[in-house]
Amino acid sequence: MNVIWRNSVSCLRIRKVPHRYQSGNHPVAPLGSRILTDPAKVFEHNMWDHMQWSNEEEEAARKRVEENSAVRVLPEEQVKYENEASKYWDTFYKIHKNKFFKDRNWLLREFPEIIPVDQKTEEEMQESSWDNVKTGAADCFSRTHCPTMPEEKNHSKKRCGSSDGPSKARSHFSNLDSKEHSQGPLKTELFPGSSATFRILEVGCGAGNSVFPILNTLQNAPDSFLYCCDFASGAVELVKLHSSYRAAQCCAFVHDVCDEDSPYPFPDGILDVILLVFVLSSIHPDRMQGVINRLSKLLKPGGMLLFRDYGRYDKTQLRFKRGHCLSENFYVRGDGTRAYFFTKGEVHNMFCKAGLDEKQNLVDRRLQVNRKKQVKMHRVWVQGKFQKPLHLTQKTSKLVLTLLSHG
Repeated sequence: MNVIWRNSVSCLRIRKVPHRYQSGNHPVAPLGSRILTDPAKVFEHNMWDHMQWSNEEEEAARKRVEENSAVRVLPEEQVKYENEASKYWDTFYKIHKNKFFKDRNWLLREFPEIIPVDQKTEEEMQESSWDNVKTGAADCFSRTHCPTMPEEKNHSKKRCGSSDGPSKARSHFSNLDSKEHSQGPLKTELFPGSSATFRILEVGCGAGNSVFPILNTLQNAPDSFLYCCDFASGAVELVKLHSSYRAAQCCAFVHDVCDEDSPYPFPDGILDVILLVFVLSSIHPDRMQGVINRLSKLLKPGGMLLFRDYGRYDKTQLRFKRGHCLSENFYVRGDGTRAYFFTKGEVHNMFCKAGLDEKQNLVDRRLQVNRKKQVKMHRVWVQGKFQKPLHLTQKTSKLVLTLLSHG
């Protein structure tokens, strides 16, 4: 009986987990599986996935970084790049408009967490699953006559004769969660997206290369809402002027994530997803931890922060000339914008210090090929998924269900 009960509850637990959180088990081949097996065919495609570096290649990259970081930008110039960062990005978008970056249609493949779960369908599935567990347990007892030790009789009768025990426990903790949620920030005055049941924030939205692929997907999820911000006002204006911008489901606003006193147009603790893609690298390393700490407060318990950015020894880092290095692994481009290059360990430390649980943290290595010039270039990115821990009541509820399932 106990084996049947445990197996039934195990199936329930698996089915209860929303699909977007199961993706923490990252596939072996993110963004494709084009593997180079024959070096003679390297110029047959523009990009190869999951490239392993040789010791010689890694040593050459390390030496290149040593060379291009030997001469640092003068301190007074560094202060200028920090204080006028928004100006440099505003100039960038005035020149390039929305034509510099391609739409990030790969986001939904790598980050299915962006797609909201149909809550009604999910709840119905959970109720059905729970009923199946109870029915299976009752059927087991009606068909099986197992010898019971005297000291176990009362315990067994209480556990199995009253099949609504676990259900009551589950209902009790669900009610606690519901009460806690109703007393939370959503009971405050109205704000953009206050009626939504699923909320996403993209930090550093630029001209909308992530915004509009996401909005196109959210057309089928009317109860969802997308916030997007950038500290370059010109970029936000480009988003608002786009033909696909829908104010009913999107709020674009100017915001400097480094300014901890600058308020967001919504309360803390309400976001399901935060998207932080190729943004953190443009911020001074001394300010990164504060930015992540602040963003963590915006997530609801169980919410996810999705991260992707430059990795150490990416071709972009290797291409910098001497005199462009601001500090270790932090550079300024010719247009005044900046870029940092992360390691997997640095990413882990920053997000965990902010109180988030690591669900994914990987280095994505590619080989980019210019077939016309017969040039090979290594691309390196770091990608991670970090989840805000659940409330104590939700954790306790799960613990009680687990204990009940094990008798």
